[in-house]
Amino acid sequence: MRVGAVTHRGYGELVLQRYGRVWGWFGAGDLTLTNLVTLVGEFVSIRVGLAYFHLGSGVAVALGLALVLFTLSGGRYWRWERIVLGLALFNGLFLVAAILVKPHVAAIAGSFDFSPFPGGGFNTLLLLLASTIGATVTPWMIFFQQSASADKGMTPRDIDHGRYDTAAGAVLAAIFGVGALIAGAALLTHGGAGIQGFAGAGFPAALGHVAGGAVGTVFALGLIEAGAVAILTISASTAYAAGECVGVAHSFNSSPRNAGVFYAANIGVALLAAAVILIPGAPLLSIALNANVLATVLLPVSLVFMVMLANDRGLMGAWANRRSTNAIGIAVIAFVGLCGAAYGIDSFLLSIHAVSS
Repeated sequence: MRVGAVTHRGYGELVLQRYGRVWGWFGAGDLTLTNLVTLVGEFVSIRVGLAYFHLGSGVAVALGLALVLFTLSGGRYWRWERIVLGLALFNGLFLVAAILVKPHVAAIAGSFDFSPFPGGGFNTLLLLLASTIGATVTPWMIFFQQSASADKGMTPRDIDHGRYDTAAGAVLAAIFGVGALIAGAALLTHGGAGIQGFAGAGFPAALGHVAGGAVGTVFALGLIEAGAVAILTISASTAYAAGECVGVAHSFNSSPRNAGVFYAANIGVALLAAAVILIPGAPLLSIALNANVLATVLLPVSLVFMVMLANDRGLMGAWANRRSTNAIGIAVIAFVGLCGAAYGIDSFLLSIHAVSS
């Protein structure tokens, strides 16, 4: 946010200008790959939510693409942002679901004891850890945050407000995520409660069976909303990266005629992801989990460039990183890299053991 407000340029554009075309295009390619796979997971979220209401994958695809087209039709960044923020308010449905399951406060407090992962192997723990990180801090967020800050016209005078905005978003996302976790944990003591397929209505239907129809309905609606918001922002980050690397107009404030690459990339990446959802027998659960793992593996490169840009006094001047900020940034990069590497190494060793035995 700070780099975008100070330089008025997007992340992909700055990497291309400061570190050369090879790294610029590598970052864009890295982003496009992870975005495409992640978008499939977001369409899965909409599909699971709609399946609870007996609606098929075709409706999920139509809804996701319709939202992308609708938000692009205004020709103004502020209109796109307000629509997405309005949808994002419904993330609170997960918190409502958590309240409706009437959780035991003592059980929630006891879950903070960092006990070993129950009922699963070490590789499963590493998979879930890497997947959670990849769903929380992703390459597309870096591209989107900086490009959106520039697109909305932020200046250094807006940085303090931008920090409050970013912090509020992070806290609310964590709270709503915890709400989803608490609601889902209602199934833990019921052996899964008969979940039949991740890509069907299994999860919210099982939740409704255990905790009541209202919980299942609220959770299903939350899944639809979460997938929709993610589709809009991930598609936008792809469009920003495409326009920045090609060197053409890349703004929601530009018309489709003046920013053809931007709009085509925004719609095109959503179309490709939607097509995967329609493939019969596609391993959607595997795609959803491994999309986030892939983001974790590729994330350190994007984070390193982000820290380098924030330290570039030629770009940032007095707004360059302080030592304390660098220490936090390096610690985050090391942690993310370690988690991705640990899962990769452990999976490799397990595969060798399986072949040898």
